[in-house]
Amino acid sequence: MSNGTASLSVWVGDKIVCIKIAGRASFQNSVGFKTLINTLRDQGHRRFVLEVSECQLMDSTFLGVLAGLGLKFSGERNGHEPTSLELLNPSDRIFDLIENLGIEHLFKIHKGAAPAHGELNPVEKPAVAPDRKETTRTCLEAHRLLMEINPANVAKFKDVTKFLEEDLKKQER
Repeated sequence: MSNGTASLSVWVGDKIVCIKIAGRASFQNSVGFKTLINTLRDQGHRRFVLEVSECQLMDSTFLGVLAGLGLKFSGERNGHEPTSLELLNPSDRIFDLIENLGIEHLFKIHKGAAPAHGELNPVEKPAVAPDRKETTRTCLEAHRLLMEINPANVAKFKDVTKFLEEDLKKQER
């Protein structure tokens, strides 16, 4: 885990994808995580199990990205089998964060053995990391979504979103 960010490992089966998140899941790897999930979903995968027993912390951006995926998948009914996002073995700390943000309803949350039947392979870091503008935009979208899902989050994130909006405007000049 470089720079204190989470490491991601993945196992892809015929009917299920298992992603292990270890370390600190943060804004620094939220763009890559979102890209990984969307790419695999575009390839036809519909069940995602996130094994998070070794995930020490999820920051609000990562949780917002996770919530966005959960919301997107729960709303899909276009002839495909529904896509599911499951959290496996979250610590009490992670569960409390999810519950306090009011997003627990977007995921199946359970404890048990990971469904991977093979070796988990590390997810390669992209050759070109997301630029600052893409990261800022992802952070802003994540926080806006958390406020939209649960109005109680407005007080928590209104200053953050204001800062991110101003920062993004500066970057776009």
